[in-house]
Amino acid sequence: MQSFGMVPAEVLRRPVVISPHMDDAVLGCSQLIDGYPGTLVITVFAGTPDAYPEPMTDWDTTAGFRSGDDVVAARREEDRNALAELGARPLWLDFVEYQYLERPRWVQPEHVVSTLAAALRDAGATAVFAPFGLANPDHVCTHRAAMLAREQLPELAWFCYEDTGYKSIPGVLIHRIAEMRARGIWATPASPEVPAGYARRDAAMRHYPSQLRALEHDWKLSARLAAPAPEQYWSLGPRIEQIETWLDSL
Repeated sequence: MQSFGMVPAEVLRRPVVISPHMDDAVLGCSQLIDGYPGTLVITVFAGTPDAYPEPMTDWDTTAGFRSGDDVVAARREEDRNALAELGARPLWLDFVEYQYLERPRWVQPEHVVSTLAAALRDAGATAVFAPFGLANPDHVCTHRAAMLAREQLPELAWFCYEDTGYKSIPGVLIHRIAEMRARGIWATPASPEVPAGYARRDAAMRHYPSQLRALEHDWKLSARLAAPAPEQYWSLGPRIEQIETWLDSL
């Protein structure tokens, strides 16, 4: 029992964090990123649309952008600076987030998986941290693409992290864990060695001024960051028949 949930140092030689948008990795995985300098953060939805909508989307307007702004370029610069604060490296994929697309054109997991798996191979990843993918269509797509990549790269250690904000919606986190269990993926709380405290996360988040405006509007983010729930990582493994039998006997 002493080994349950523990993560050997060798597993974390080259961790990679998968982020739906440019800020989600820092919001949900800052201690892990800070604790392992050089961590690669792959952001799936970092592509520039063919044209920004007119009028602008509610999110971009709330974030403080104006018509004519290159929103993705500005957000990439924010992300570059935030990740540098934590000693991490960005890799931006060119998929366009759903707010800029008509629903029939939303990106699907099968569109992402080959690019994502290739990026993980190129990075020489030893461990992958993916979002649970809660509530937001881009988060859901990122999670499902990561699980498809997991099938292609079973030799890697796979983990999930909790999507800040969305994890607080009643029922959504347990629904995802139950869904994964039904597919034979057991999520177990894991305890990788990470730095204590959130000062470095807060410093990194200050590099996202546009997103902080929108997140404050939607989620009262400042209150959540001032009294944070601990970042929780979950290791992903196969169903263990002996444990399931034991659980059924209780």
